[in-house]
This record gives sequence, structure tokens and C-alpha cells, in this order.
Amino acid sequence: MFKIYQKYFINSFLTTLGKISLVFLVLIFILNIFEEINFFKDENVNFYLPLLLTFLNSSSIFYDILPFTFLITTQFFFINLIEKNELILLKNYGLNNFKIINILSLISLVLGIFVITIFYNLSANMKFLYLDLKNNYATDNKYLAVITENGLWIKDEINQKTNIISANNIQKDKLTDIEITQFDQNFNLTKTFSSKEADVSSNTWILIDVKVSNSSNNSNFYEQLNFETNFNSTKINNLYSNLSSLSLWELRKLKKNYKKTGYSLKDVSLHIQKIYAYPIYLTIMTILSSIIMLNIKINRPKIFNLILGILISVIIYYISYFFVILGSNEKISILASVWAPLVIIMLVISIGLVRINEK
Repeated sequence: MFKIYQKYFINSFLTTLGKISLVFLVLIFILNIFEEINFFKDENVNFYLPLLLTFLNSSSIFYDILPFTFLITTQFFFINLIEKNELILLKNYGLNNFKIINILSLISLVLGIFVITIFYNLSANMKFLYLDLKNNYATDNKYLAVITENGLWIKDEINQKTNIISANNIQKDKLTDIEITQFDQNFNLTKTFSSKEADVSSNTWILIDVKVSNSSNNSNFYEQLNFETNFNSTKINNLYSNLSSLSLWELRKLKKNYKKTGYSLKDVSLHIQKIYAYPIYLTIMTILSSIIMLNIKINRPKIFNLILGILISVIIYYISYFFVILGSNEKISILASVWAPLVIIMLVISIGLVRINEK
């Protein structure tokens, strides 16, 4: 059974977290609504559409700033204890600083697990709906691409023709085993293209060993043929640049499909590892904030505590970002790029925990 002080800590921390989260959500909504209104300024749409899109996108943005939210929440939790003199009272009854941190870190870890299992997947679904709705008003919605277990599939509308393109394998600037079915504006079949290989470094693909058949099944063969598209290797490599719109199950499925087609796994693997590390990240931010609050003078103004917390969170963000860049550029392994900064922060934290009960 939970002891009275443990229940009090849980209720106080969750209440503070709820209030801080509400403040950030309101700020996110206000800032994002102006961006959506600006996006639709030349479109004849009802006002409810920017509101809906803002609502759908807010959870994804909130997920990104949640570690910072936990840090601020912990600061206000301790400010509340200090102002009510409850911290001294609890210590007089034998509750030391380490026990307080231990309770808060356990709460953060449990909440972190809830975030990646429930909230993240819900947020990803909302982000997908957001991108899907917004794509209808984008200038580039006449083409789309997806990677499945059967390879790469592209729908491309160009020069008043629709091309359905499939390829079995992706290797940097090249596609292999390509099939292209071409339709006119009325979606009548006009031509089919079969090619062993294509250079897709630019929007003008260079097809190698090509068989071209028309609607009458008459065929011609070419050693090399130029083919105009809206796609190049850069755009293909960024098919899932916004991985936050995919749930954990979809990410694992996407990784499996990437592996089958020879597509680079680094981006999706990096994103999955960041999700797995998220509960630890939230817990570390809580412990770090606790150490800061227990090591500063009681009579320090609140604004000093908040500025210090913001400064440290910014430093942690850029350290993590630096390691992610190294992982993306394959300078270090994916595991190292995600977990190394957390290990470094944990080592720093361990130093602060050594004499935390003397504070």
C-alpha cells in the first residue's frame, strides 16, 4: 500500500504536471493556429479547418517538449514544498532527499511508459490525419509514394499523364527492376515501361535496358531512355521524413519493408530508439531538476530557478541533437547516438546524488 506521503507526492506531482501541460498546450494552440491561418490565407475554407488542424497537430508538438515540461513541473513541485515548509517537515520525520527523488523518478518512469505506449500512438494517428488533410491543399498533392513489402510504389502526375511506378530495390541513386504503367487524363492505358535499372539522381530518370509497350501491345527496346518525373533520389529518400505520423507498430512494419527493399534503415531505426529511450529521458529530466532544486538556496527567486532549468534543458537538447546528427551521418552507431547522451547525463547526475542527503 502507498504511504500517506507517497500519495501526497503523486497527487501533487500529477496536479502540477497537469497545470504546466495545460499552459504549454494553450501556448502551442495559440502559436499554431496563426500558422495554419496563414497557410490557408489564399484558400476559401471555413475557419473550423485551421482549428481542427491545430488540434490534430498540437499533441505531436507537445510530445516533443514533454521532457522540458517534466523539468519545469519538478521545479514547481519543489517550490511548492519549500514555500509551505513541507520539505523541512518531511525531513524531520525521517524522509531524506534521496527518497523524494526516488519517488519522483518512479512516477516519471511510469508516466514515460504510458506516453510511448498510449499517448505517442494516439499522437501519431492525429499527426497522420493532420498531414493527410493538409496535403489536400498543398501544391504537391498530385503525386505520392510509399514503400511496402513489395517494394517502392509511386503515383506521379506530370505532363497531363499519370504514371504508376514500382521498383523492387533502392540503392542510393538507383532503382532496379522497374515497371511503369502510364495513363492519359481519362485514365486510359497508353504505355508500359520495363527497365532493369534507372539512375534517379535527378527528376529526369535514365532508364537502362528498356522495353516500351503501347496499348496495342507493340513493343520497342532501348538501351537507354530518359523519363520525366516529379521524383529524384533526394525526394525518395525523404518519403518518411516525418516519422512522427507513424505509430510504433507502423514504424516496425516500415523498418521491415525498408530492409526487404534495400532502403536505408538509419532514420527509422533512430526514431524507434528515441521512442524506446523516452521514458528514461523523462526520468533523467526529473532527477536532474530535483538535484538542481535541492542544491540551490531556499531564498533564491523563482525566476532564477526557472531560467537555470531552461538553460540546462537547452544544453541537454543540443547535446542530444549533436549525437543524433552523428548517428544520421553514420559517424557513430544508432544506439550510441540515442543512448550515449543519456549515459553522459546519468553520470553527471550520479555525482550530484552522492551527497544529496546532506542538502
